[in-house]
Amino acid sequence: MQGSLEIIIRTFTSFLLLWIFISLIGKQAIAHRSNHLYIASITMGTIGGNLAFNIKIKFLYFIIALILMGAIVYILNILAARNSNYRKWIAGAPSVLIKDGKLHENTMKKIDYSLDTLMQDLRGKDIFDVEEVDFAILELNGTLSVKKKSQFQPLSRQYLDGVLRSGPIELIMDGVMLPENLAMSRFSEEWLMAELKKKKLSVSDISYAVAGSKGNLYVERYGKDSE
Repeated sequence: MQGSLEIIIRTFTSFLLLWIFISLIGKQAIAHRSNHLYIASITMGTIGGNLAFNIKIKFLYFIIALILMGAIVYILNILAARNSNYRKWIAGAPSVLIKDGKLHENTMKKIDYSLDTLMQDLRGKDIFDVEEVDFAILELNGTLSVKKKSQFQPLSRQYLDGVLRSGPIELIMDGVMLPENLAMSRFSEEWLMAELKKKKLSVSDISYAVAGSKGNLYVERYGKDSE
């Protein structure tokens, strides 16, 4: 019974100390997985597991080891946060795998990152051709950050609106004004009516009208040549 009670106390103590450790640096350890945090996570887990079940080693020794490891990680975090040179040595640095569309094979060999692994990670981002990639970085946490070449980037609503606003854009078709196109363009209904007035025309007289990128209105009247 005494041995069981000791294991119970050890287990609760181990859990409590690991909980405190993760509470202090857990977000970094889980999210970033930098070199020193990765090592610390494995080591602290091993010490904590042995504290719970290895009754052959004194309880105090495990406590000292856990506190010492926590102090080392805390100091390294401070150094990494305050000095960029220390940060590269302590936490490591992201690796550029593709830059300006060119594959950095030497970097990949240095970090033992194969082309197959690269293609697998790219497919996870719906990229099946490395030629689409302009920039790719392997982050400290092992994820791949990718920037596509401009011609392969999806068209955003903002971009499409910009194209529509810059013209040319259809404003009248079959004698009917197109209010949706007019609203998305840089032209107002007042401008359109003023241009038609200059030409002594009404909307119903026009089979087709388009506003050009230079602000000119081109109209085609029923049965007439375009103006």
